[in-house]
Amino acid sequence: MARALNVYYDQELVGQLIQDDGGQMIFQYDPAWLGRPQRTALSRSLPLRKEPFTQKECRGFFAGLLPEEGKRKVIARILGISDKNDFAMLEQIGGECAGAITFLPEDVKGPADDQRYRELTDKELAEVLRELPRRPLMAGEEGIRLSLAGSQDKIAVRLDDGKISIPRGSAPSTHVLKPAIDAYEGVVFNEAFCMALASASGLDAAAVEIGQVENIDYLLAERYDRVRDEEGNILRIHQEDFCQALGIPSEIKYQSEGGPSLADCFRLIREASSAPALEVIALLDAVVFNLLIGNHDAHAKNFSILYMPDRSTRLAPLYDLVCTVYYKELTDTMAMKIGGEGKSALVYPKHIDRFAAAAGLGAAQTRVRIRTLAERLLDAISGVDKPDPISKDVTELITERCKNYRSRFGKK
Repeated sequence: MARALNVYYDQELVGQLIQDDGGQMIFQYDPAWLGRPQRTALSRSLPLRKEPFTQKECRGFFAGLLPEEGKRKVIARILGISDKNDFAMLEQIGGECAGAITFLPEDVKGPADDQRYRELTDKELAEVLRELPRRPLMAGEEGIRLSLAGSQDKIAVRLDDGKISIPRGSAPSTHVLKPAIDAYEGVVFNEAFCMALASASGLDAAAVEIGQVENIDYLLAERYDRVRDEEGNILRIHQEDFCQALGIPSEIKYQSEGGPSLADCFRLIREASSAPALEVIALLDAVVFNLLIGNHDAHAKNFSILYMPDRSTRLAPLYDLVCTVYYKELTDTMAMKIGGEGKSALVYPKHIDRFAAAAGLGAAQTRVRIRTLAERLLDAISGVDKPDPISKDVTELITERCKNYRSRFGKK
């Protein structure tokens, strides 16, 4: 039997997501939304049109809102649904998602100004963080409908005056909280350091802070797709990651598996941005920064487009910046090749020249940019807080890499 979910862009009905009798997912924009003078598409992969989108056309965007890999399987078991059923999962946990999208059954009244939150004591927060590996996103708890993409344990929260609350229903969050991962020593401090280094080096990166509760370290990242108005109300700003914008399902986000290349990413930002000349430079800086710090997991879902209230479109602040080369057990292959080379340690000027040509950049200017950013990182790195021995080890590793690339791309 066919089922439907109403899809809301913040509090406005934008269309319906349908699961037909054969289990296929279909999306169709609502006629009233198409008739609005200020209408906007949910995704670049879902342009405004009267005709419905097939599962092949719409799955990249909608499934891209959901958790991935093992977390998805655990959530499916808790909810009693198939981990392959995107529709059923969005029905269960699609209350607070990335961007401005909310899902509700068609027989449920549209989202009002939902202000339902569960404030957590320190003890309760520690319990939630310990439970996340077994209950990702607190799936199945009454009234909680949170969805965040990715395979890492995390939870969407609201932060007010140092107090942490869990959103209920379709109430908006303000931060994403990521606890420490036992398998990767000090990853909280690693990410916090890399994010702070990006900001100190002049890149636009999401604001983060480190917290601890009952000896559990966690990273608290401020959501760039949420803002507060003058009255303090939380407003949603729409966003989508590069895979969603390109219509690519999350399970093939890596270039080696058929996912986007850097050339695809630069083509996308040129087409999508309201200020492409500036945003191309910002994306280049992000690519170079990931090369310099040794972040091999910089795939297309780690870059996003932000749709601002003034209808301008821009590259979202950077997020998920980690020096992955610190962990010897992780791959030494980059998520997206540079000039045909997959190993960051083997990227030389000839590869940068090939990358620049494919991305529509000037080769000489790109080489200069690498040297310039390496020098910027070296100047900024000593001033970035290092609260843990791990961040000091990461500092030494990144410093060595920056000196190496500065020399490799030095003036001839």
